[in-house]
Amino acid sequence: MLKEFKEFAMKGNLVDIAVGFVMGAAFKEVVTAFTGGIVSPLIGMIFDSDFKALRLKLKDGTLNDANEMVGEVWLEYGTFLTNVIDFIIVAFVMFMVVKGVNKMKKKEEPAPEAPAGPSEIDLLTEIRDSLKK
Repeated sequence: MLKEFKEFAMKGNLVDIAVGFVMGAAFKEVVTAFTGGIVSPLIGMIFDSDFKALRLKLKDGTLNDANEMVGEVWLEYGTFLTNVIDFIIVAFVMFMVVKGVNKMKKKEEPAPEAPAGPSEIDLLTEIRDSLKK
């Protein structure tokens, strides 16, 4: 059973998928850093606020004995929008990668046709001529 599992795990497709998964996770981190460090501040500059800090208070809280606010409920749409931007960037890059791979694949050329031999009529003509002799 262990030998069978090893053969399964070492198949080319499974290893390719594992490498792709690790590369995708690393790429996601790069995109998250790009969005959080570059895109969000630029959008925040346009809206004159921190983009990730965009949120809407849904419910007021109350002060407890330690003078801390508890029970507040916030709709954090800035974080959601940041994640949507991350997704769009990753989806676009994956689209470009797949498009590039498909372009690099060789287009299958049609197999050459078998050389055409003599037609049936030609063969019958030859047989007739050889019988006349």
